[in-house]
Amino acid sequence: MASRAPVATGRLMLGFRKWYYNLCGFNKLGLLYEDTLYEDADVKEALRRLPENVSNDRTFRIKRALDLSMKQQILPKDQWTKYEEDFNYLTPYLKEVIRERKEREEWMKK
Repeated sequence: MASRAPVATGRLMLGFRKWYYNLCGFNKLGLLYEDTLYEDADVKEALRRLPENVSNDRTFRIKRALDLSMKQQILPKDQWTKYEEDFNYLTPYLKEVIRERKEREEWMKK
């Protein structure tokens, strides 16, 4: 019985994550999680480094979401971003930017 507990806990956490993802509402506008990040200096630099097609896709999603928001509408349910479809397109670039910034800060201390 003890071996089943981690599996049940994992399923419970996944269910909670999906519930919270849908509760946030950005998916109803067709946005991905990383489209909603606050754009501090690190995020802005990571966005600058995105490949053009990924950047264009992000811009399209944000413009569509703004348009829907102004009209006080949401997408039809079959067009909502699903939890399983969301992916981290910005994370690799953001990690690199943060690593470089920390490296620079360490260098400046010397």
